[in-house]
Amino acid sequence: MRMIATALIFTLAVGLVLPTTQPVKAENGIWNIFRNKERRERRQQLRQQRQVEIKRRKTPSTPTVKVSSPRYYNYQPDSMKAVDLSILAESNPAELHSMYRPPSIDPMQESRQYLDGYRVTAFPEVGDAIVDYYKNNSGLIWVSGDQANDRARMALDTMARADEVGLDPAMYQLDLPDTEFDAYDMEARRRELIRFEMDMSAKTLTYILDATRGLVNPNGLSGYHDLERNTVDFEPVMLKLSVSEDVESELLNSNPRNDKFLALQKELGRLQELDEKEHVEIAEGTFLKPGTSNPELANVIKAIQLKGSDTLLMNHSLTFVEFENSGSDVYTPELVGLVKDFQKENGLSADGIVGRNTIAKMEGVTNADKIEMVKLAMERLRWLPKELGPRRVFVNQAAFLADYVENDKVELSMRVVVGTRANQTSFFRDEIETVEFNPYWGVPGSIIVNEMLPRLRSNPYYLDSLGYEVTDRRGRRISSASVNWYSVGANSIPVDVRQPPGPKNALGELKILFPNSHAIYMHDTPAKSLFEKDMRAFSHGCIRLHDPRAMAAAVLGKSREHVAAQISQGRNLSEEVPVKMPVYISYFTAWPDDSGKVGYFADTYERDKYLGRAVEKTGKSRAANG
Repeated sequence: MRMIATALIFTLAVGLVLPTTQPVKAENGIWNIFRNKERRERRQQLRQQRQVEIKRRKTPSTPTVKVSSPRYYNYQPDSMKAVDLSILAESNPAELHSMYRPPSIDPMQESRQYLDGYRVTAFPEVGDAIVDYYKNNSGLIWVSGDQANDRARMALDTMARADEVGLDPAMYQLDLPDTEFDAYDMEARRRELIRFEMDMSAKTLTYILDATRGLVNPNGLSGYHDLERNTVDFEPVMLKLSVSEDVESELLNSNPRNDKFLALQKELGRLQELDEKEHVEIAEGTFLKPGTSNPELANVIKAIQLKGSDTLLMNHSLTFVEFENSGSDVYTPELVGLVKDFQKENGLSADGIVGRNTIAKMEGVTNADKIEMVKLAMERLRWLPKELGPRRVFVNQAAFLADYVENDKVELSMRVVVGTRANQTSFFRDEIETVEFNPYWGVPGSIIVNEMLPRLRSNPYYLDSLGYEVTDRRGRRISSASVNWYSVGANSIPVDVRQPPGPKNALGELKILFPNSHAIYMHDTPAKSLFEKDMRAFSHGCIRLHDPRAMAAAVLGKSREHVAAQISQGRNLSEEVPVKMPVYISYFTAWPDDSGKVGYFADTYERDKYLGRAVEKTGKSRAANG
């Protein structure tokens, strides 16, 4: 045994000393070290995958979860109530007087007794204003002596023309008391006049309230609307009405008086005077490509003849004649050229393909449709401040445009991409506070649940492979594979996910922040090709800017070079705007440019439909209340 052990030891010693036939190079040894490390990491990953798979198998089958988008509501109009004016019959205002009137005995003092049991139908704030005014002021506003006065006539005449400012005159209609009455029955006359006084105040204050805040409460339309309603301080309003010799101006000035509203008002007047033009309808679903045939081609050419400019019609006069003589429905190269020129002058992609967007321009909108669109635009403007601010950013989702306005003039205008119909951009106003360069993208919970979760359940390394950062509730970085994604629900996301700055970042080079509850902001995007499309509703709700550097420079009051220098640093930086400015994230299917010319845009989100229904419901509710 000792001899065998000795032999083994000798053999091993020789093996260690003797060189191999192919010596191992140093770099190969290092390579083996790295390869062994990769093998260990791979084995660790496989173990983690097996653990996740075991956990998944033990987890009961989890139904698909979704984070729901805001929804449209069954709109309920603002409610009026019957306001009992009996309290005014009990007051003794003989020693009271308006701040604009000297103390005197009210010649209508005895008439107040006829308000016992009398009610007017009005909004609560209107009813309160009427009671407060007549309890504390002895004079009447709309009656002088035994007649309705000129102030009443002027107010009724102004309200009868409410359609000039986009309101319905029927909502403010009231009959004047007869000028002739039975002089032997002054009790009946005083009863008639004092009740007319109350009704007149109710109608006038209702008009002022409607003109100031709109007929419709936007927040009652859908979860996509978030606007604080304008209010009216009725006490000074009624005191002004009581002494004004120009009640018409007092009423009209309750409407927005900014340039946009005045341009819409002018356009409404123009449209109301026009006769309806001939209208061509092209069959729904029509799609024309060069060289194809389609029986709707005749309607396409007729629509161009009606909607095309004089220059276009003259340049293609021979094409029209040849088409009419041919009787063919083949989409020839000559006709393609005609369509391309029509597309160019209407701001469309000049590809010669007749699809939905081109047909919408060819069909246009009827005069009646335009009137409705302008009225709805005037209604929406009443949801905003009377004065929009001389320096502002105004985004019109329906036009897919963002304007930077300075001194009430558009200094910068650019294309934007807004939310899809399923992820609509909200309608709200706020203030711009910050520009962030090389931003992180904090992935919203709705995107994690609705879009990423199905992939994570099949591949828990999905976020790791994309380079996203995952942190737990303590802020510690973790692997996405360490999360049990089968336990994640719409309201139970145990981690935060963000995408680091870089060329693939969803927010691009910068974002412009105006903190709001909808997590909406303006930002850059790597998906530049979408700006070339006519309909640009592709985002999850945020606003992608075609020229984000220009917008950032404008709101900061700095140069493009300054913005470029900040971006070139390559790290996440923030810069506050020197003066906060209003930003309006709006939706107008009719909107005037700086020259006052009104453009009309497709109702991508169908909000005109819902608002139109709400206005109609409001009219019916008012009519039912008398």
